[in-house]
Amino acid sequence: MTERSALAASTPAALAASTPTAPAPGRRPRVHYAWVVAAVALLVLLGSAGFRSTPSLMMDALHNEFGWSLGTISSATSVNLTLYGLTAPFAAALMDRFGVRLVVVCALLTISVGAGLTMLMRQPWQLVLCWGVLVGLGSGSMAGAFATTITGRWFQARQGLVTGVLTAAGAAGNLVFLPVGAWLVEQHGWRSAVVVVSLAASAVAVPVLLLMRERPADLGLLPYGATEAPPEPVRDARALARTLRVLRDAARTRPFWLLASSFAICGATTAGLVGTHFIPAAHDHGMPVTTAASLLALIGLFDVAGTVFSGWLTDRVDSRLLLTVYYGLRGVSLLLLPQLLAGSLQPPILAFVVFYGLDWVATVPPTVALCRRHFGEDAPIVFGWVLAAHQIGAAVVAGLAGLARDALGNYDLTWYGAGALCAVAVGLCLALRTGRPTDRAVPALS
Repeated sequence: MTERSALAASTPAALAASTPTAPAPGRRPRVHYAWVVAAVALLVLLGSAGFRSTPSLMMDALHNEFGWSLGTISSATSVNLTLYGLTAPFAAALMDRFGVRLVVVCALLTISVGAGLTMLMRQPWQLVLCWGVLVGLGSGSMAGAFATTITGRWFQARQGLVTGVLTAAGAAGNLVFLPVGAWLVEQHGWRSAVVVVSLAASAVAVPVLLLMRERPADLGLLPYGATEAPPEPVRDARALARTLRVLRDAARTRPFWLLASSFAICGATTAGLVGTHFIPAAHDHGMPVTTAASLLALIGLFDVAGTVFSGWLTDRVDSRLLLTVYYGLRGVSLLLLPQLLAGSLQPPILAFVVFYGLDWVATVPPTVALCRRHFGEDAPIVFGWVLAAHQIGAAVVAGLAGLARDALGNYDLTWYGAGALCAVAVGLCLALRTGRPTDRAVPALS
């Protein structure tokens, strides 16, 4: 650039033209484009929840058609959950490096291809490749980092509201998709549900491609509720390396392992066990698949209320105490579940659904708060790795529960084992120190 052009670019007029400004006073503003972006993100997260819930609907159908054991079928879910967890910490860095729209569109198309290819499968390894690897990678790319990125870039006001709505989209997606998917599997076979997932993932990619924008500044706007432009984003090619460095440093501390271990048990006793095996377990007791799927969807409905209430409590009650109570009560409910399952809807199983739904991800707000307390500005990345532990715990138990069902003919021992794991989680939470630690080993990374 010449000296004259550089001088021209630095004049007040040029700077004013390049900086987004608020709407002129006296003019009624249109709907801020941030709400359009939030609506697209909501659609993506609703669909993503539905895509992840499909394998639990197909377990009996795949067993009956191919003769595969539930342990074999569960291995695909285990791979899916593992890759979902391991992809999540890197998702934000990928979005910063390559853009939200490109990453999300590629993730949705990966899910579409993975689901569609299961139509052609004949061997168990093909199920692992399609639903485990491809759908797992696609779903992981749209994990918590997606909602966090959208709210951070597009909203200054209403961040809590938008974050809460997007977080609840997962439960709402299950609420919508599980009963529909179960009906499709029962009436038209498992392939019909797979086709719906594949087409839905491709369809959701269209509004992302057409409507998603990276930042408000791309449209000459400020973030919603902002009065001045945010600092220019710095694209750091070392973002992936920083993610690994934070893991290395956090892994040297005691709080990290206590949080990661307890959250791994959280994943094991929710997504890994109940999310994957509740439907076939209820079916073992004579309950129709559609009824069991509706109960699992109802758990998702109460999950929304429980998570919001837990967030409110986290601002007022010691997070360590909350986690102790949550894991303790969850363990008791799992120990009782084998006596509650029956061939029809009974008040005891409905009570379990309500209680378990309220407790499902109520652990998230206090776990996030403890990450902030112990790791400061590195908390978002540390929580990404704690979330990876959650998914790995879910993956391990999803596979082991299927093997136990094959060997024993029922899930009873699995429920009792999950209750015992919750007792371990209680001990881990009690081992966390109160207050802000003074021996934190994680440095601030630039």
